[in-house]
Amino acid sequence: MHKGKWITGSARKELARTFTREYSEGRSIRSIAEAHGRSYGFVHRVLTEAGATLRARGGDVRTGSAQSAR
Repeated sequence: MHKGKWITGSARKELARTFTREYSEGRSIRSIAEAHGRSYGFVHRVLTEAGATLRARGGDVRTGSAQSAR
């Protein structure tokens, strides 16, 4: 899909499923946005619309990824 093009209907639902799956596998919103050529805000909005439970900022503290980035 081209950046800036409106995504509606079944295409948006499919994208929401893809984003939700990737996010639940541990990818960050930023990495999902980069991989799909979309903005952080767009991915965040689609995840929210899909009802995904968003993680707290700073990475997964159980794996220590938040500490290693600092």
